[in-house]
Amino acid sequence: MNKGMVAVISTLVGAIAGATAAAKVSIGMIDRNREMSDKHLIILRALNEWMITKQNGKHIIEYFHKKEIKTVAIYGMSFLGERLYDELKGTDVEVKYAIDKNAVNIFSEIDILLPDEELPEVDAVIVTPIFFFTEIETNLASKIQAEIIPLDDILYEIQL
Repeated sequence: MNKGMVAVISTLVGAIAGATAAAKVSIGMIDRNREMSDKHLIILRALNEWMITKQNGKHIIEYFHKKEIKTVAIYGMSFLGERLYDELKGTDVEVKYAIDKNAVNIFSEIDILLPDEELPEVDAVIVTPIFFFTEIETNLASKIQAEIIPLDDILYEIQL
């Protein structure tokens, strides 16, 4: 085989390998963007449901009273977690602490623990990263005896 033919084949193989690698990166970015989009849609729907709840004159605290839940931990201190804390602050339901993977970078009035730390007992852990509920529930179930409840379940039940 002559040198020209080897060069052409090498160039083609390199181009194909490069295109394949670029396609894998693009697909990974598309999948990540789709996951983020789905996550944010779920947050938006929860906030919408929360607003409907308030417009109908109902409050999250009613759920806790009905279930006789007196102490809670909030899992996830981003948008929904902050709003939940604000909603419960000053009520007879005590938020004992929060749990967040990013605990070291969050400033709050309450203690924020990492998920792998020892978690003090509470009546319930309210999970605000609803998109990841199943994974979070699985991780927490062996660490704490509390009921583990996704925030959206609370919001939907209040509307019933």
